[in-house]
Amino acid sequence: MMATHFRTRIRFPDHSNKKPSGYFFFICRFISKSLSESSYDPPFTPVSKLRKAKKKKTHDGNSNSNEKPTLPLQSDLPFDFFYSYSETNPSVNPIGYRESPKFSPFGPGRLDRKWTGTSAPAVVEVKINEVLEERKRILGDPLSEEEVAELVEQYRHNNCSRQINLGKGGVTHNMLDDIHNHWRRAEAVRIKCLGVPTLDMDNICFHLEDKSGGKIIYRHINILLLYRGRNYDPKNRPTIPLMLWKPYAPIYPKLVKNVADGLSFDETKEMRNRGLNSPPLMKLTRNGVYVNVVDRVREAFKFEEVVRLDCIHVGSSDCKQIGVKLRVLVPCVPILFKDEQIILWRGKKDHEEDMNS
Repeated sequence: MMATHFRTRIRFPDHSNKKPSGYFFFICRFISKSLSESSYDPPFTPVSKLRKAKKKKTHDGNSNSNEKPTLPLQSDLPFDFFYSYSETNPSVNPIGYRESPKFSPFGPGRLDRKWTGTSAPAVVEVKINEVLEERKRILGDPLSEEEVAELVEQYRHNNCSRQINLGKGGVTHNMLDDIHNHWRRAEAVRIKCLGVPTLDMDNICFHLEDKSGGKIIYRHINILLLYRGRNYDPKNRPTIPLMLWKPYAPIYPKLVKNVADGLSFDETKEMRNRGLNSPPLMKLTRNGVYVNVVDRVREAFKFEEVVRLDCIHVGSSDCKQIGVKLRVLVPCVPILFKDEQIILWRGKKDHEEDMNS
């Protein structure tokens, strides 16, 4: 009997259009997890556990060196804080303020000193003798001529990386922090002076030495070299709170009077017209070097009664600052500021005799 074979077709259900069930995902996740946790995985190297970075300890024992300082900041600097030390005269009181004195440029609650509108006076009484002894100790023995020549040769060039530009703001408060930052890695810092403060370089040198505690070892026209001292320790540098913004300048009494002292109204008007029609003594540029302006004006007053300075493109604010400085340094009487022209009057004869004596 011949055997007959029957082919039976088994049809599986078509799940191509159906989404896989949650049970299928659970099985795949369980298998992948068990494979990844196995210690033996030939194609790949075992992954080592990441170690947490240890926080570096500072010399004070703190866990983090970038911690924010405690507020308010306390500074032991033995002088009152001004925005500009060289361009501010503490003896002249303002007659008004353009912003309320309660808005301190150091920020709210960031300084233990009260802002008065022009300065932040020191809270603790200053002991001058102790301050002078400490500065003398930091400066150490005076530099020899060879050491000074070596430092000058290293920092006097224009491509020096340790340079601070001093502009019309003069010796500002935040500049002191820049000086100490340079002193961390360099023995001296090169300071290039430009603008109105160069009328009185002696004033700039005094405030740089007085406020920073350094020593001017080189001076050539408008270039200064400020030395930090033999025993200077960057780790023990003073705390200098920074000003967060430039405060508005207060309102001072009027610089030019309608009628100059010692002259009548007609004489004052005649002097102004003579000054405007006279040739300019000098032509000043913006952010220039005005080192020889005072001497030139003094020499001109020996022969002329009125002098005109051409300050085109200098700016009205800089013109007034120049007039304020010349009034004290020459001395003289500014009688007109017009169209960026400064008209200076030498004053009466008795004033001239006092100037020569």
